[in-house]
Amino acid sequence: MGRELLAVIEQIGREKGIDAGRILDAVESALLTAAKKKYGAAENIQVRIDRKSGEVEAISLKKIVNEVTNPKSEVSLEEARKVDSEAELGDEIGSVIEIEDFGRIAAQTAKQVIFQKVREAEWEVVQREYSARQGDLVNGIILGQERRNYIVDLGKTEAILPAHEQIPRETYRRGDRIKAYLLEVKRTQRDVQVILSRTHPNFIVKLFESEVPEIAEKIVEIKGVVREPGDRTKIAVASRDRAVDPVGACVGMKGSRVQAVVRELRGEKIDIIAWTQDSRVFIAEALNPAVIEKVGLDEEKKSALVVVADNQLSLAIGRNGQNVRLAAKLTGWKIDIIGASEYEKERVVRDQETRAAIAQQLQEQHARLVQAESAAAAAQQASAEEAEPQTTPAAGATDSEAATG
Repeated sequence: MGRELLAVIEQIGREKGIDAGRILDAVESALLTAAKKKYGAAENIQVRIDRKSGEVEAISLKKIVNEVTNPKSEVSLEEARKVDSEAELGDEIGSVIEIEDFGRIAAQTAKQVIFQKVREAEWEVVQREYSARQGDLVNGIILGQERRNYIVDLGKTEAILPAHEQIPRETYRRGDRIKAYLLEVKRTQRDVQVILSRTHPNFIVKLFESEVPEIAEKIVEIKGVVREPGDRTKIAVASRDRAVDPVGACVGMKGSRVQAVVRELRGEKIDIIAWTQDSRVFIAEALNPAVIEKVGLDEEKKSALVVVADNQLSLAIGRNGQNVRLAAKLTGWKIDIIGASEYEKERVVRDQETRAAIAQQLQEQHARLVQAESAAAAAQQASAEEAEPQTTPAAGATDSEAATG
């Protein structure tokens, strides 16, 4: 029986990837629980499994006292010396409990506890292993679907691909192989959940890392990724080596590398953009595949006005505004796009408004100048009048001159 127990435990350990010693500890704990349920929790019971023979030994320990007050934990010296003639007061003496005496209910309890302990140990192994792989790509096989969530077999455990982490319009059947991004590993009261994603931007990053050696070797760096899963992705790349073209490295010979990623995404369009610190150039590149004529920036408002040829306007904006929306997310700028003809009309209007404003300013300046000159002339005249001498003749002199005449 003992060796059979060891063989079963070793087999479980190999199948579940759990250390056999931990399973033995779980079995000991289960048997102890069963014994306490059979004989009462107050019993001082110890259970041990021999690691070599597999033999199970359950012992009920009692303290030797003069007067017994608690028969479950105490024994008299007289009774103790019947078992051990050298027993003394204060010592502990044990009596072997037959495992078969636990009864059917106790055995069932032991079975349940063993199952729970083994399962918990298995969860810890899964959590430890897959937590270390969080943020990596994983491969699995579709087992089925529950409430729109796909259940994926990863080998040692099952993972969940939630509905909101699935690429729109993408479907799988039982037995299909799938590649996904390991988004999260979380422990719940019932199990360990491994959450996968095919919509996360880092899924794109990892796909390119697996296809482009320059990215894996840190020669080419991915500066940013934005996407609307199932439709379009924009990825900005830069090179730490001037001799390496980052866009060319990601595209590959005849587009082989980027096409491998597109196939995995089932046709999702991918725009690969050369990252630069020049905001005007970066914005123009981010609006690929449209051809950009002019880019004006408002640094304070972090907004850009982009001018494109009229026949490029719909391409630059994209279906339902998708292209400009992704470009704005990638660059961090608010982007407004207008056609060249509209820009010219607005420019003419702006020029007319500018000329009118300049003319108005000139008129106002002329009016102010005339007013200032008039005021200066009036002030000068008033000053001159105040400076003229008063020459009125004296009254006495007039009478004298009249008498002489």
